This record gives sequence, structure tokens and C-alpha cells, in this order.
Amino acid sequence: MVEDKQMPMNIPLRLGEYTRVLKLTRKPTREEFTIIAKVAGAGILLIGFIGFIIYLLITVMPGWFK
Repeated sequence: MVEDKQMPMNIPLRLGEYTRVLKLTRKPTREEFTIIAKVAGAGILLIGFIGFIIYLLITVMPGWFK
């Protein structure tokens, strides 16, 4: 059964919640930013490495059984 996606009628309430969250945010310090950038970069490299290993297994492994 497919449900119809309808616009919620409480849009002003939602916008108020988003505005409240944005008012609580602050600019990160240089130290916080560098830590976040390092963690994000390490995550990207890890995902890329895992994808490369999977690619190698898929392309090289079929040749092992000939």
C-alpha cells in the first residue's frame, strides 16, 4: 500500500525548531575543526580502501578458478 506524501500542516512549528537549533550553534575553534577534518579524511580514506579491496577481489578472484 503506497501512502501519499503530504506537506505537514505544522511548517511554522518546524521552522521554529530549526531556528532554535541554529541559534545554539557556534563556530568551531581551529583545534576542533582540524580534529573533525582529520577524522572525516580518515573515514573517506578507509571507505575508499575497503572499496578498492572489494574491486581487487572481484576483478582478480575469477582468474583464480581457471
